[in-house]
Amino acid sequence: MSPALPLLSCHGLEAGYGASQVLFGLDFDIRPGEVVALLGRNGMGKSTTIKSVVGGLTPHGGEIRFDGQPIHGARADLIARLGVALVPEGRQCFPNLTVREHLIAFAARRNRSAEPWTLERLYGLFPRLAERAGHMGNQLSGGEQQMLAIARALSTNPRLLILDEATEGLAPVIRDEIWRCLALLKAQGQTTLIVDKYVEKLLPLADRNLILERGRIGWQGSSAELGARRELWTRYLGV
Repeated sequence: MSPALPLLSCHGLEAGYGASQVLFGLDFDIRPGEVVALLGRNGMGKSTTIKSVVGGLTPHGGEIRFDGQPIHGARADLIARLGVALVPEGRQCFPNLTVREHLIAFAARRNRSAEPWTLERLYGLFPRLAERAGHMGNQLSGGEQQMLAIARALSTNPRLLILDEATEGLAPVIRDEIWRCLALLKAQGQTTLIVDKYVEKLLPLADRNLILERGRIGWQGSSAELGARRELWTRYLGV
C-alpha cells in the first residue's frame, strides 16, 4: 500500500437502527500513522460510526474501505483479521478469563511491525497488568479493566486501533496513565481513531479532529485550528 493512500476511507456513509437514521453521508479518511479524534456531543453518531467500521452495524448507504478493500457490511471477525482492533466502550472484559488469558487468547500479527506487541511488552506498557496477571476480568478495577482492554487490542498488533470513550469513568490518575500510553503509541506510528470527551487532552495527541453534528461532519481540522477556535467547542461540544 502506498503511504499516500488512506488506510481507512468512509464515503457517503449512512447508518441507523431500524427506521431511525443516525448517519447522513459521512466522508472521512484516516491515513497510516495518523491519530484522528472523533468528537461531538452525546447522540451525534460517534458510536454508530465506530460500529459501522468494525462490523457491529451494517450501513445502509455509502462505502467503507480498509486499505482499499470494501468492508461495509462485512462480518466483524473478518474486519478484525484485516487489522482493525476495537477498545469498546464499557471495556467488555471476560469475567472468567485471567489477565494473561485475555492477552494470549487474542494474540496475532496483523501488522508489519518489526517490534510486535508481545506479552512481555504489554506488561511493560501496563505494569499493573503484570501484577494482576492471574486475576479474573471481574476482579479488576475499572481502570485495570481499561488497561486490559487496550492491551488486549494491542495484542492483535492492529493496523488500526479504535478507542470508543477511551477514558470514560476513570479516576484522573488512571486517565493520565491512558493518555501516556496513547502518546507512546502515537510516537511509534500506531494509526488510531479515538473518541473521548477530554478535548484538552486530545489536542496534543490528535493530528486531525472530526466533529459530528446530528450525524454529519460539522467541522474538521487540525488540533492547532481547534485549539485556536474555542467558539467551536461551545458550538459543537458544549464545553
